[in-house]
Amino acid sequence: MEQTKIETILRLMQMLIGNRRTTRELANKLGCNVRTVQRYINQLRNAHFVVESRQRGIYYLSTSRGPLKDISDLIHFSDEEAYILQKAIDSIDDNTTLKQNLKQKLYNIYNYVELADVVVHPEQGEVVQNLISAIDEHLCVELVDYRSANSNKVSNRLVEPFAFTTNYQQVWCFEHESQKSKLFKVARIGKVRILKDKPWIDETKHIKPHIDIFRIAGERYISNARLLLNIRSYNLLVEEYPLAEEYITQQSDNEYLLDAPLCSYEGVCRFILGLFNDIKVLGDKNLINHLNQKILQLKPITTETVVKGE
Repeated sequence: MEQTKIETILRLMQMLIGNRRTTRELANKLGCNVRTVQRYINQLRNAHFVVESRQRGIYYLSTSRGPLKDISDLIHFSDEEAYILQKAIDSIDDNTTLKQNLKQKLYNIYNYVELADVVVHPEQGEVVQNLISAIDEHLCVELVDYRSANSNKVSNRLVEPFAFTTNYQQVWCFEHESQKSKLFKVARIGKVRILKDKPWIDETKHIKPHIDIFRIAGERYISNARLLLNIRSYNLLVEEYPLAEEYITQQSDNEYLLDAPLCSYEGVCRFILGLFNDIKVLGDKNLINHLNQKILQLKPITTETVVKGE
């Protein structure tokens, strides 16, 4: 019972960061009643957390005042980190009580992968704090001198920031120019200019797209990559992209089949081209066509170079 209470409080803390839900909505998410949520909020305040409220009694944890900014023991694991940790826990020998207790504690504390760690690099602190303030106040911002790896350009972006990913490394924003929700890397932002006179106008379009195993985001999955891997390409894939292992089945002693959903062909094509002789591309047809276009840009295409599919 006590463990369930701790897990619920931790979940509530995560939900209160940048919160826009009422206490009733929080209670529904947590599977408890409103009175319980109020009691936990009071307990957080008694523990010297700064819990503030905005209009309509919507509570949120302040990240600029109080102890939250110094909490380094509330660690947030990404899906990949949580997966690796789970594999490590499972590999622990169960022959001692000490190891069994360690496994239980690690599972209890860290199996919940949505808890945010508020520790960021000092040089990114101002960027993150401005983004937090904009999210809290529902304001647009200008991402000044954003260095885009996709366009290979430095430009300013007018966006509505609405959520962070692991350790505040990336921020979800709705971009006005493209009219899409996109993921922006915090480290690539020069600075954040909060537009006090420009509130959100497209909140209904604030959608977190899917993220595939190659860490490419998209509003939907466009297809599945079916790759036959040898031992070398299999090892490199799961080492670089640990979540890929969930989509791999072993076909023989030295062959593995990857069948994973994709948000884009870019990530998987980069991986295939780096290990061209170690991978057989089985599908889909659109992936094969995209890959052949990439090959055509590299050198004159030959019969041997073309990916034919199987």
